[in-house]
Amino acid sequence: MKYFSTRGDSEELSFEEAVLTGLAPDGGLYIPASIPQLPANWQQAWANKTFPDLSIEILSLFISPDEIPPADLAALVHTTYNTSAWRHPDITPLKPLTNEDPCARYILELFHGPTYAFKDVALQLLGNLFSYFLQRRNKAKSPGEEREKLTVVGATSGDTGSAAIYGLRGKPDVSIFILHPKGRVSPIQEAQMTTVTDENVHNLAVKGTFDDCQDIVKALFADTTFNAKHHLGAVNSINWARILAQTVYYFLSYFAIRRALPTNTGPELQFIVPTGNFGDILAGYYAKRMGLPMGKLVIATNANDILTRFWRTGRYEKVDSSLIPDSPSAIGGVVETLSPAMDILVSSNFERLLWYLAFENAQNTNPGVGDLRETACQTVKDWMDKVKSVGRIVVPDSVLELARRDFTAERVDDDQIRQTIRKYYTSPSKSYTADPHTAVGLHVAGVLTPPPGAIQIVLSTAHPAKFSEAVSSALAGVPGFDFDAVLPEAFKTLLMMERRVIDVERPDVELVKGVVERFAVV
Repeated sequence: MKYFSTRGDSEELSFEEAVLTGLAPDGGLYIPASIPQLPANWQQAWANKTFPDLSIEILSLFISPDEIPPADLAALVHTTYNTSAWRHPDITPLKPLTNEDPCARYILELFHGPTYAFKDVALQLLGNLFSYFLQRRNKAKSPGEEREKLTVVGATSGDTGSAAIYGLRGKPDVSIFILHPKGRVSPIQEAQMTTVTDENVHNLAVKGTFDDCQDIVKALFADTTFNAKHHLGAVNSINWARILAQTVYYFLSYFAIRRALPTNTGPELQFIVPTGNFGDILAGYYAKRMGLPMGKLVIATNANDILTRFWRTGRYEKVDSSLIPDSPSAIGGVVETLSPAMDILVSSNFERLLWYLAFENAQNTNPGVGDLRETACQTVKDWMDKVKSVGRIVVPDSVLELARRDFTAERVDDDQIRQTIRKYYTSPSKSYTADPHTAVGLHVAGVLTPPPGAIQIVLSTAHPAKFSEAVSSALAGVPGFDFDAVLPEAFKTLLMMERRVIDVERPDVELVKGVVERFAVV
């Protein structure tokens, strides 16, 4: 399996090269040259597999055994998803939200890893992949030859940072630099990052927004001289390995539902995904393209609703132009919400979906004319250049219809988040404490009209204790609510621990370069 850039760089990379490179030199994202189909007997052969064993099966479809021998891949996966590092034996357990039989709505809990967020599922694996590739390369070097090193840089709106840090802390030949928007992550999220004092871990608090941080990271990758000197690696969901790792829990939940039904049949599944950077739901799209049965994937956004507006209008724009119709461009700011990990202006992974939409549209409108892959790459490059220059693109109606075939989208505001947290906590059927991001998905699930007999699965992306202010304000005055009962023991001393953080006074790529130059492993 080879990988290529969504923007047309002619070079095809191996899985190892795509993982270590992260962002393509032309600014595009790596995608597989083809999407493999599931084995003919997958429903029977995989029906009772554990999370690690499912991971091995799915990763093997995208990774050549010549790159990672099967025994090595199995060891990597089992090291990543061992029960001592996860608080639930299923890794990502599926839980019913009502006592009805059969239950029509489930929650897929993705927060049982080291940092209590769904990012652990992919970043624990990515950290081990980085180590595996570096160790193999350095082992092959001659005595006295310079060791190969990796400088990992990433931007976080909250959870990616701590998950990446926990996945890479203390690993040899790796430095990690995580940029977060100062004052725009929750206190627990900030503490989880900045209390890790391993020498190879560096936290940068940037005075700006997540999008500012993300733009700096992309600029660092685009600087070929700087990139070559420091061998940059990506941990954000622009890294293909993260998307691949996340496809597994869609399969796991499918089999869990089948086992829960008396007839062991497969009803239509409707996955509802709280969405910011589009990585989590894109993993579901790949699972669907591989052959996993499901209905339309449901995008649940907060007030930063660039994706919801795209599915309604076909306009991908930073600011809703219908509110400012005379504006020649659409440059605006991020709205601060109760679900800060989704406070994102531009969804990086959306570019990957745009490529598939552009390819299929070219296939439908100009069959047999030219190189369809090249055409799709050029279309995506033109679109993304326009997003960068004027903050807006409008796709053809035919592209929008293709997008609507596999997805639908809804927007949720802060009042609805509070109401939803309260509704599920006080439910007479079964009480559930949701974090504000999960509440976005739960609210959307409640306003949808699913097909008859369909089962809804809401992805729960973080433990509620990570967002104490939002949960406590939503449940203020509710009899019997005690936040200490929600708070994990690991969090109770976190805010009092020693911290190490570097303040960056403005979103300036040169300032960040200076920090990397000073602290990177050489």
